[in-house]
Amino acid sequence: MQRIKRALVAASLALTAPLLAPTAATAAVPAGMAAAPYEYLGWGSPQKPTDVMAATGVKWFTLAFVLSDGGCNPKWDGTRALKGGSDEAAIKSIRAAGGDVVVSVGGWSGNKLGEKCSSASALAGAYQKVIDAYRLKAFDIDIEDTEFSNATVRQRVVDALKIVKTRNPGLVTYITMGTTPSGPDATGKDLIRRGAAAGLANDGWIVMPFDFGGHSGTMGQASVSALEGLKAAVKSAYGYGDDAAYRHIGVSSMNGITDEPGETVTLADFRTILAYAQQHHLARFAFWSVNRDRACGSGTDADACSGIAQSPYAFTKIVVQYKG
Repeated sequence: MQRIKRALVAASLALTAPLLAPTAATAAVPAGMAAAPYEYLGWGSPQKPTDVMAATGVKWFTLAFVLSDGGCNPKWDGTRALKGGSDEAAIKSIRAAGGDVVVSVGGWSGNKLGEKCSSASALAGAYQKVIDAYRLKAFDIDIEDTEFSNATVRQRVVDALKIVKTRNPGLVTYITMGTTPSGPDATGKDLIRRGAAAGLANDGWIVMPFDFGGHSGTMGQASVSALEGLKAAVKSAYGYGDDAAYRHIGVSSMNGITDEPGETVTLADFRTILAYAQQHHLARFAFWSVNRDRACGSGTDADACSGIAQSPYAFTKIVVQYKG
């Protein structure tokens, strides 16, 4: 499976901010949920989550990715059943060790539920199967590639998530997307405006500040710039004040060498992001991925290591310092 890449596709539809935007209230976030790095159990020589917990103190993971099995039915990587397999066993082991999980739907590759489900109600039903399978407290939609670029599908995802939020009071929800160094592109801004217009009280609009194709300054500085652009977009769409807008945005970075030639996110960049998140109380600080949070050795590839000199779990140890 490909590593995550960004889809930066311009949107032509502009929506105005709703007259009655959702309130700035957020769901109650359990301790540790705001710092939940991604781990991909399908490839990249994944570490045992409980080993990561013991080594770093991290309590939450974002497990990726749930996809379509070809129809409007969710499976891990589109192939592995939600129940009875290694994925469920991993979740049980995390919980037995005192942690918990956010499950992420989507990603760059594979069949997307947002496209394969023909209506918002059907898509909400698919999301609900995932939530019910693991009694989830948090749910992430990583909207990329064709699911992101199609306006009809963007609206379907927003409407489905609103249904899910109504059915599951207290469920924390994130929508994660690509970004430019100055914030979401036209497509991302359109998605946020659609959320506001639909009355979606989303807990966190999250950007992935990497694979820029060019930026100025450090990657930490570029990430902060992207987050400031995201904050402005969320504030404008929802009519939030500054503090509420910051609390409804978040970041999911990438550790080490990214998919973009010459682009590297360092430990110093993560510390810059951490300081910004702490200053503004962002909804989320995650990264792609735990699989890559180690130096490369003979025979390893870029999906299983960071590509830079580092000690094991050095990036996770920075992220786990974030308390929300």
